[in-house]
Amino acid sequence: MRAESECHRELKEGRKERSALLIPETMSTLRIPQPVPPVADDCEQLRKAFAGWGTNEDLIISILGHRNAAQRKLIRETYFETYGEDLLKALDKELSNDFERLVLLWTLDPAERDAFLANEATKRWTSSNQVLMEIACTRSSDQLLFARKAYHARYKKSLEEDVAHHTTGEFRKLLLPLVSSYRYEGDEVNLTLAKTEAKLLHEKISKKAYSDDELIRILATRSKPQINATLNHYKDEFGKDINKDLKADPKDEFLALLRSTVKCLVRSERYFEKAARLAINKRGTDEGALTRVVATRAEIDLKIIADEYQRRSSVPLDKAVAKDTTGDYEKMLLAILGHDDV
Repeated sequence: MRAESECHRELKEGRKERSALLIPETMSTLRIPQPVPPVADDCEQLRKAFAGWGTNEDLIISILGHRNAAQRKLIRETYFETYGEDLLKALDKELSNDFERLVLLWTLDPAERDAFLANEATKRWTSSNQVLMEIACTRSSDQLLFARKAYHARYKKSLEEDVAHHTTGEFRKLLLPLVSSYRYEGDEVNLTLAKTEAKLLHEKISKKAYSDDELIRILATRSKPQINATLNHYKDEFGKDINKDLKADPKDEFLALLRSTVKCLVRSERYFEKAARLAINKRGTDEGALTRVVATRAEIDLKIIADEYQRRSSVPLDKAVAKDTTGDYEKMLLAILGHDDV
């Protein structure tokens, strides 16, 4: 409880800045009722959902599945002030399995959520490297900074030290500067630099020096518009998309991580579309990946990801989710996807 309250205090200072960083709501799938019920009413209804012998999952979904991050944060704070219990702990007691994980991740403040996912990823190997890279490369500089601060508050250590401790070799060489980065967020681009660094990247890749310091420096420090300009020049000058040149060995996990890094930095919606498609199209749904994509992108660009999914698969994302999932987990996913009625 103490750690949670400290985390709240640690993150309050960045609340206004975070809200300003959100992409316009037209790219969000979240549907919020108008007018929004008073927060005290939401808390009272959630308390009722937990009362008695059974849990009213539909009531939980109808509230939390239709509130934005600021509203969910206020619900959590008001619930604690009113009932003396962290809403996350109440949800943890009442829910289970994939539905529980989705609701808990969704209810967390975005920075806390990223900290939780990153910490979870440091304890695994290979595929978790993608999650660390994803957080580092698809968040704004401030969002990544707030996630690192939330990590301090929640785990009493830094994300950087855990990444350094739990990774080795070329993976550590790439991931550590990525999670430590604070990129310039402006639109300015230096075309002369783009040409120079495109040639440098091509030179290193031609020599198969995939973990070269200069290659990693460019990917880990340059602004996203600058990287985009560099990669556009790479394609114009050398006739190939850089990711095609990074497919020398399709089974090489480090090359796969490099390709994902590039995609996240310049075309993140395509990265997340593929993550969702692979999660659903596998023999047996990858609920962990599907939950992460929906929970982390719903208020940012999930509508774009869903459009890209339909373009690639000729099936709407919500229909694919409904076909591949069941029960309360399915209902919550569809609520966040904006599929059900408010």
